[in-house]
Amino acid sequence: MSQDSATATEAVRKLSGRRRREVVAVLLFSGGPIFESSIPLSVFGIDRQDAGVPRYRLLVCGGEEGPLRTTGGLELTAPYGLEAIGRAGTVVVPAWRSITSPPPAEALDALRRAHEEGARIVGLCTGAFVLAAAGLLDGRPATTHWMYAPTLAKRYPSVHVDPRELFVDDGDVLTSAGTAAGIDLCLHIVRTDHGTEAAGALARRLVVPPRRSGGQERYLDRSLPEEIGSDPLAEVVAWALEHLHEQFDVETLAARAYMSRRTFDRRFRSLTGSAPLQWLITQRVLQAQRLLETSEYSVDEVAGRCGFRSPVALRGHFRRQLGSSPAAYRAAYRARRPQGGGGEGAGDVIETIVPAQTGSAGRRVAVAPPGPHVVAAPAAIGAASELGKPGPDAYVPGRPTLPGQRSAP
Repeated sequence: MSQDSATATEAVRKLSGRRRREVVAVLLFSGGPIFESSIPLSVFGIDRQDAGVPRYRLLVCGGEEGPLRTTGGLELTAPYGLEAIGRAGTVVVPAWRSITSPPPAEALDALRRAHEEGARIVGLCTGAFVLAAAGLLDGRPATTHWMYAPTLAKRYPSVHVDPRELFVDDGDVLTSAGTAAGIDLCLHIVRTDHGTEAAGALARRLVVPPRRSGGQERYLDRSLPEEIGSDPLAEVVAWALEHLHEQFDVETLAARAYMSRRTFDRRFRSLTGSAPLQWLITQRVLQAQRLLETSEYSVDEVAGRCGFRSPVALRGHFRRQLGSSPAAYRAAYRARRPQGGGGEGAGDVIETIVPAQTGSAGRRVAVAPPGPHVVAAPAAIGAASELGKPGPDAYVPGRPTLPGQRSAP
């Protein structure tokens, strides 16, 4: 029996007798965005047996007293309360209304009981914050929208947050990135339960790709958590972003902050959830990505204008972060862009063309020891490596077979 099969068998064996995986409870709260909330309702709540999609039984549960107010001032009334979660083998928590406010204690208790009885718990986008508050992500890999990943890592330091992935399947607890990545995770659940054919049929009905390539890397921007705005390090971060074309390292940033390298690393990680070297390399790659899209500079010139010591260093980091060489990325981007380029919708185009890195099936991605941990770039470079010089990776993720997905061991 394969390791994956053994894990699945164990999960089924733990499932309480009154719970069945095909009974899906969707936990809604007031203030939740309607898009993320509607994803599991559409995937699991519509009978599509005529298209070859096995039927699920949907229980829409209110996580607090209603009516529930959602995007645009709409009011919803959930037909079930928290007690209905006791019958579900799959519990889905769509995006939480605020990453700064604690979820209701009664809802957290219901999630813990469901997990203890073997239910599969799913958090879409910032729903991961609810799972984390319930303690269900302690010591586990997880993802969320890249913009909120540093905050998740800082607030729950025992969670191994990876903002690169579209979704993370850790067996009985699953999390997804923002918005549309919730569709990817729901399709993955259908694929896990009923096979590729059923998931493909559902994807055709939804008019979405059955499997998207890549992860969140191409959507990462220069942002940092809002909390850093009033911190003395904010000035150093701003300086770094304005001088990415220059060759400087973390020691330079530490000196500008009047700190030792060790103190600077600790302060930067506590604020952002990311190591400063990881963050700096990511920003240089993102700048290279922008120049490849918007300029006529050669790859060698792009490397120099992004602070890399050589084109070889740019190519190595670019491939690790975006799964493509700089030249191939530019060619594919331009081939799919309308004449004149620029404008909105670029992200949608890029997503369909950047090749994904893949690895052997069933291989688990390495995670760091407990502590605030966000992987802001696909590889954390060893302390002995110089910024911009290729070297052995201290963190080498094993990409699973499905692009954009991290699977359970």
